[in-house]
Amino acid sequence: MPLRLSAFPKCYLDRIAGERSMTVFEWIEMAKDLDADGLEMYDGFFTSLSAGYLDSVGEAIHAAGFVMPMLCCSPDFTNPDPDGRKRAVEREVEMVRVTRRLGGPRAVCRVLSGQQHPGLSRKQGLAWVVECIEQVLPVARECDVILGLENHYKDGFWKYPEFAQKKDVFLDLVNAIPDRTHFGVQYDPSNALVAGDDPVDLLRAVADRVVSMHASDRSLAEGTTLDELRQSDGTLGYSPNLRHGVTGKGLNDYDAIFRTLADHGYRGWVSIEDGMNGMEEMAESLAFLRRMTANYFPEA
Repeated sequence: MPLRLSAFPKCYLDRIAGERSMTVFEWIEMAKDLDADGLEMYDGFFTSLSAGYLDSVGEAIHAAGFVMPMLCCSPDFTNPDPDGRKRAVEREVEMVRVTRRLGGPRAVCRVLSGQQHPGLSRKQGLAWVVECIEQVLPVARECDVILGLENHYKDGFWKYPEFAQKKDVFLDLVNAIPDRTHFGVQYDPSNALVAGDDPVDLLRAVADRVVSMHASDRSLAEGTTLDELRQSDGTLGYSPNLRHGVTGKGLNDYDAIFRTLADHGYRGWVSIEDGMNGMEEMAESLAFLRRMTANYFPEA
């Protein structure tokens, strides 16, 4: 069968995790109409980490006909405050256990590098992030959960962009963690675009370590060129000239992306992370991904 697809409600992120005007249970109910196999969660969706509450979330996911392949977490492993880094490690450890509870063995728990705090050097940042990830890894092994390091732009609730946003820093970080059983790459082609990097080039550099993937797309505002976008240093945030849209209708070359994944024997999940313009676009994106995965992974 083709690769399995999951959905993440980026369009409702603030409502569920920020202003709390929507519950994760309401999102799960809405998602029943989507052609997806799983629902990706974000740790900010949860209003409690008690066993009873988490089990009720898991029961709702399964009752809706889904599983949970990944929990998105955003640890700030570059916090200049040692106590802050310690808290980030403790939180990520807790989220690894939550991932196992909701997703079972081999589910992915996302990790990030942390924020590009003012004055943080590349050398110091890398050292802190590697140290923190290595403190989380023993629990990931114990739980048989995979830590997926995302080439990220910025958590929506962060002040500063991602420390390892650019390809060269990200690759240095990935290569510094040798574990290939409980650590890998959570690949997002659109984040590479935002960073001013070529998404396919990045994928080719990490394809043998990809454990999960976000599939979204971006398009350029009229009058903007890709060269102009890539002249930025990737630290100024989401350019207003780079817009969300239906997956497959933007700048990402999904034929090249899926061909590369297939060539490297990828068998993980593909998660639609968009729908910024509504559920209809999310459904259209999922339909596109169904066609693509059936084409490139007919017997996956």
